[in-house]
Amino acid sequence: MKLRIKALLMVLFGSVFATFCHAQNKDLETIKGRIVTELMSNNVSDKAIEAIIAKMNDDGSFQGINYADLSRTASFPHGGHTRDLVYLAKAYKTKTSAFYQNKKVKDLITKGLEYWVKNDFVGDNWHDNQITTPTNLGNLMLVIGDELPKDLVEKAQPMIGRANMSASGARQSGDRIVIAGILAKNLLFRGDAKEFDNIIKIIEGEMKFATGERGIQHDYSFHHRVDRVNNTSSYGYGKYANAYGEWSFYVAGTKYQFSKEKINQLVDYYLDGIYKQMVYGVYEDISVKNRSISQKVAFFQPQSTLEIERVLVSTDYRKKELEEIIRLRKGEAKPSQSFAKFFWQTEHFVFQRPGFYTTVRMFSTRNRNMEEPYNGPGKTTHHRADGTNYLMLKGDEYHNIWAVYDWQKISGTTIMQKAKLYGPEDIQKEGLTNFVGAVTDGLYGAVAFDFKSPHDMTEAKKSWFFFDEEYVCLGTDIKSKPDLPVATTINQVLMRSDVTVMQDGTKKTLPQGNRVAEKVKWVYHDKVGYIFPEPTTINLSNQPETGRWSDITDQKNISTEVVKEDVFKLWFNHGNKPNGASYQYIVVPNVSEQQLAGSANRSIEILSNTPDLQAVKHTNLGIIQLAFYKNGEVEIAKGSKLKMDSQGMAMLKMNGNRLKELTLADPSRKLGRITLTMPGIYTAKGEGYFSVPDSKQNTTLLVVDLPQGVYAGKSVGVKL
Repeated sequence: MKLRIKALLMVLFGSVFATFCHAQNKDLETIKGRIVTELMSNNVSDKAIEAIIAKMNDDGSFQGINYADLSRTASFPHGGHTRDLVYLAKAYKTKTSAFYQNKKVKDLITKGLEYWVKNDFVGDNWHDNQITTPTNLGNLMLVIGDELPKDLVEKAQPMIGRANMSASGARQSGDRIVIAGILAKNLLFRGDAKEFDNIIKIIEGEMKFATGERGIQHDYSFHHRVDRVNNTSSYGYGKYANAYGEWSFYVAGTKYQFSKEKINQLVDYYLDGIYKQMVYGVYEDISVKNRSISQKVAFFQPQSTLEIERVLVSTDYRKKELEEIIRLRKGEAKPSQSFAKFFWQTEHFVFQRPGFYTTVRMFSTRNRNMEEPYNGPGKTTHHRADGTNYLMLKGDEYHNIWAVYDWQKISGTTIMQKAKLYGPEDIQKEGLTNFVGAVTDGLYGAVAFDFKSPHDMTEAKKSWFFFDEEYVCLGTDIKSKPDLPVATTINQVLMRSDVTVMQDGTKKTLPQGNRVAEKVKWVYHDKVGYIFPEPTTINLSNQPETGRWSDITDQKNISTEVVKEDVFKLWFNHGNKPNGASYQYIVVPNVSEQQLAGSANRSIEILSNTPDLQAVKHTNLGIIQLAFYKNGEVEIAKGSKLKMDSQGMAMLKMNGNRLKELTLADPSRKLGRITLTMPGIYTAKGEGYFSVPDSKQNTTLLVVDLPQGVYAGKSVGVKL
């Protein structure tokens, strides 16, 4: 009897195991099928195939590739060899191609792969060997590997296998997911279900906060390295988020599908991190770029909708917001969102209205200024975090300007004008000051930067104050010891229209040239106005500039052709060795010349621009924004003074003479609370704040606790 029961149990177990294996194999085939379908989705050009065939040599190599140069700055042209083999394979497998099931094409693929495995090209850059080659060879296996000689396939496996979880590049953040994904695809090709299961769990587990380390920070910016430089739009987008979303789509509806919690966190990262650092969520924001800024971009175009469509397969979370981004990218809707966001872990501020998008990029003792120019590109980017303030109405205002760009007159920055920039090895620097931050309620905001250049020791107190239709830029206490001029650049941008100025009471359209203009009240160019509260002396250039892409990178095979672009530059010259220089101007985006001419100072009142306090009041909006570099007080209305007992930033929303909303922040991240004395009597009390009214003085002491830990530097709001 016992033997019979045991036999029945064995049969039952075998049946269940067989069913499980069948279901598992079915899931693996589904996932593999989705990947191959995607690989084959792009149309194959027969003309392109003919060109590839024509450049292949008898030994399986390709003309035009310098196989001997494996240096970092060569950019691994060898990758073209393996990519072309994949393209040939796609033509061989595409029924609509003239090369479908073409024996000659298959033989060429075999010959090309034989050449590769015989030589096993290993680049000096780890990325070539752990990502580029394994990606291409892995794709080749998925498309045609079953039809290639088995011994050749096995010889290629060690090269694909350089993408593994022990590889140097498989560190936490974007590259880990990419490498795990390459490995997972190869496991599908080889039919290794057990190891595939382990790798999918690794990929799913990478969606998490990693503040202070590599990965997503709690403000939804992204750090690829421990230098804490903003990598949201590079590694954090293309390599981390999109690679994660790609796999969430591949495994959707199978036993391997990711949890809703993880996918929803990806959605949050897209909407609150990546898309808020893109122009309207549609176009690349050049202020977030690092070394890649020196690489020419072929086309100005919206980002793809594919990443969003993939996510929507698995979740309805924040669906309306995602669908709105899709419509914007397809040109089916116009921008409508207004927001202000400070990425306090990264020192990056973004402000958007339906008609414009602008940013401020900074650095502090908490992070470094800029990505190192790894492998050659980006060798002129020393000052791109020195308070850079780019402004975009459409998104293409700076498109491919960089070959002719003056890298010591970067929009928004205050830079000592040297004979030439320092070497590429001196680009990345630690910040020297900690009072770097912003105060924002999510709709409006102000930014403060106690700037000290680690390159030149140039110093300045710099601040920006953002409202619905304009923003105010203040600078003071500008100092520099070397006997060289210091410039604050208002904007350097592609010239798209005539330039008009109001000078000494007379409106003028300027001819092309470079000049110093005195008594200037405003400047107008390409739907943007620049107002000077008091007529001032300004430098203005509107003329063709020349340069070469090869001048701004140490990469090889870069064009040495001289290019020319019409460029508009507007800047203050603070003179040599300034000691206490200052500036003030108002930027009015998306405005007509007539509107600008009739707007005077646009309800802007500059309350203070001193080394201790920079403050602006917008009288129409009833908003006051203040940056206290030390404790102090300021008159915010006639006979009414506001006092802060420490350094910090504040934003007040007023209803007449009454405070209705207060927002506070500590850029230094040192304080546990901020104490503010306001005119008037308030009896508000709540979680994290309380008030102490003084009826004799007709003032109220407001005490507000500040965010701590991973949220230190974030703003906190109180409604009264």
